[in-house]
Amino acid sequence: MTDIREKEKGQVWKRYLLSAAEMKRYDRNTSEYFGVPPMVLMERAALAAAEEIQVRCGPKGRVLVAAGCGNNGGDGIAVGRLLLLAGYDVDVWLVGEREKCSGETRRQLEIIEKYGCPVQSKIGNGEYDIIVDALFGIGLSRNLEGIYARAAEEINRSDAFVCAVDLPSGIHTDTGEIMGTAVRADLTVTFAFWKLGHVLYPGCRYAREVVCRQIGITKESFLGKEPGVYTYCGNARLLLPDRDAAGNKGTFGKVLVIAGSLNMSGACELCAKSAYRTGAGMVKVVTPEENRLILQQKVPEALLLTYRVHTPEAADGSLPERQTFGQNREEPGERFRQEFWEKMREALAWADVIVIGPGLGQGEEAGRLLTWALTETGKPIVIDADGINLLARDKALQRYLEEHAGDGRQIVMTPHAGEFARLYGCGVEEGKKGILHKAKELADRYGCTVAAKDARTVVASCRKRERYLNTSGNDGMATAGMGDVLAGITGGLMAQGMTAGEAAEAGVYLHGHAGDLAALETGRHGLMAGDVVRRLGKRAEEGEENDG
Repeated sequence: MTDIREKEKGQVWKRYLLSAAEMKRYDRNTSEYFGVPPMVLMERAALAAAEEIQVRCGPKGRVLVAAGCGNNGGDGIAVGRLLLLAGYDVDVWLVGEREKCSGETRRQLEIIEKYGCPVQSKIGNGEYDIIVDALFGIGLSRNLEGIYARAAEEINRSDAFVCAVDLPSGIHTDTGEIMGTAVRADLTVTFAFWKLGHVLYPGCRYAREVVCRQIGITKESFLGKEPGVYTYCGNARLLLPDRDAAGNKGTFGKVLVIAGSLNMSGACELCAKSAYRTGAGMVKVVTPEENRLILQQKVPEALLLTYRVHTPEAADGSLPERQTFGQNREEPGERFRQEFWEKMREALAWADVIVIGPGLGQGEEAGRLLTWALTETGKPIVIDADGINLLARDKALQRYLEEHAGDGRQIVMTPHAGEFARLYGCGVEEGKKGILHKAKELADRYGCTVAAKDARTVVASCRKRERYLNTSGNDGMATAGMGDVLAGITGGLMAQGMTAGEAAEAGVYLHGHAGDLAALETGRHGLMAGDVVRRLGKRAEEGEENDG
């Protein structure tokens, strides 16, 4: 996937999301390797922030700069000087000891004092129209305490317009966590590149409106070491594979959807429709016989292969315990009719990609279907929902995947937070907190691509170092059936020739983008999975482009 892909209508591009260590490295490279003085970068940052404040707050007002001792404080003091010279009434509040200030920040203090702006050691009793938060920026590594916590709380109690310089103080740059307490900004002006804390929750709520301004730290400053996380921006439909004008239904791929169970036909419908809406040429659904009539009515385009659910009782009337892949690998005919197994074998051979798990259930038949899909063929596969739950409790099947992790098979797993925790072997909150790293570890373990679904979905692949962090979508998509839609989208993209990593990244962005457009029609409270499926079928020019 190229960094920028331009077509006849609009574009889609890659936006880097930096950690604190990466940003500091690129800042240092710009000064030490390219020779741009730190004070020049500081002045450019201050000019950018001052311009954004003036655009939003008008030509005059009373300003308080809350400055820490690090270089972020120096940025803020320089912002104050520029606003002072533009006609604003400016106070500078130095939070911390002057002797502990960085060299650049001490220099900025000396400059602003020469312009007649006194530096005070407390907030005072004034009423301010604008507060510039320059306490910490990206430099925070521990909880805000003492005078710094009190300063953040003072800022939050004010009715002033708050502009955070680089990142609201108290937000962890790499995780978006609140470090004890944090400043709630109305505007965050960051420099050169976006940071992870700007988009991860809850940090993104504290940053609110984020503007990224270039100050001279460019991609050249990477010096061959690119950031480890990125997202997509722009028109998501431009990530769809090109269409062959002379193609046919076989050209655009065949998707085998193994989904649904008794009273769970909706998952099949949503998944199959999403695969079609994403461009797949043919879809066949494997599901219990009881779902046949509903699917024939709801998705008449789909082929069907159905089976009877078999639940034999023991002599005492109880159900037998479920057997896993490694315990007693029965012949297929012992759980299914031999006729079904032969048709299943044909279906596996027919498919270009398999999607398994949506609404599948966790019974014996479901486990057998997952085993067949993984062990009887090397076809690309998307494992979702109950497919992941089944895998999480089948240690032998996990070992099978680990042993074949280097085979190069195209596998995508799409767990939500609970499913991820079960498969990884950790608590839900532990998994969410370290998802950027844990998703990559899980992908490496099983030789696959993991799309760990949450408010910010992370896509990690065993085949690349970088991870994708999705920024499309909205809280209206936290409703039943959305995962089935994503599984179908991903399968449809893989059927058209995308790799697991490409399909997972494009899939989650397209899924969220369609959800954003659907929410404009229904509102977030009324958004349903079917609305997103319908939005997938709209032309690109009918929707607004998402700038991330």
